[in-house]
Amino acid sequence: MTRQLALGDAEPARRAIAIGSFDGVHLGHRAVIERTMALAAGSELRSSVVTFHPHPVSVLRPELAPRELSTPQRKLELVTEIGPDELVVIRFDLELSQRRHEEFATDVIAGALGARHVVVGTNFRYGHRAQGTVETLTAAGKELGFTVEPAPLVEIAGAAVSSSRIRDLIAAGEVAAAARLLGRDPWVEGTVVRGDGRGRGLGFATANLQPVPHSALPARGVYAGSAHLLGSSRPAAISVGYNPTFSDARNQVRIEAHLLDFDEDIYGSPLRIDFSHRLRDEQRFSSIDELVAQIHRDVDAVREIASA
Repeated sequence: MTRQLALGDAEPARRAIAIGSFDGVHLGHRAVIERTMALAAGSELRSSVVTFHPHPVSVLRPELAPRELSTPQRKLELVTEIGPDELVVIRFDLELSQRRHEEFATDVIAGALGARHVVVGTNFRYGHRAQGTVETLTAAGKELGFTVEPAPLVEIAGAAVSSSRIRDLIAAGEVAAAARLLGRDPWVEGTVVRGDGRGRGLGFATANLQPVPHSALPARGVYAGSAHLLGSSRPAAISVGYNPTFSDARNQVRIEAHLLDFDEDIYGSPLRIDFSHRLRDEQRFSSIDELVAQIHRDVDAVREIASA
């Protein structure tokens, strides 16, 4: 069973490692991890997925930090589904960022991790000012006793699968296209908080999600998807936007999910919302009756999708 370890907690061992950010654990990441597992099995090594937290850009250039597809816990769950022996998390800070790539290869990859095989993406960079490349890592491995295998990029629809491409698709509301790259529906995690209570008054109670900070959020609109509580999942009609029928304020995007056939008090509960289909744009309605009629149509569409 995969377990999450901080680098300092990793046991001395001979390892085959996949190293990268693995944000979203998409199909390209899966290929890298599965190749690492195959190398480990063939050489009686421990298969390890090695990643960084927080994201290096959030430390070095916080204003440029990308929206995150997965929390550390969700990343662990997704890596566990693939089946390597462990997920090792390297804490990224300013001190680590100052290490020259030669030191990182010697002290971390060969030293702390005991790597014998290393699998990375072809665009992997490491060390101070990202001066380390696949070529420099390969050269270091020849001296330090590990091999380096650059994993070819996985392509879908004529372009490489990448976390940045997935973020762009989600931001555009193209959740079905993002799902094809992820291998699963895109999602947002957070906590259920109290809203204005309008949904219940309209006959469609909603769970108002306070997302984890810096999450990648879908474009404004209405979506079909599913809501996942601890031990329970429900189809859901999901609104992402500003509730323009009731207010002109645009200070905070709201994520509200109507869980079908569900009426329980879940305030304060953790919740994950998966987005499978975009149903329509966000709209301003001229009357409450028009809004309610459209919500009925949205919920009917979600039922039809869920039963397909």
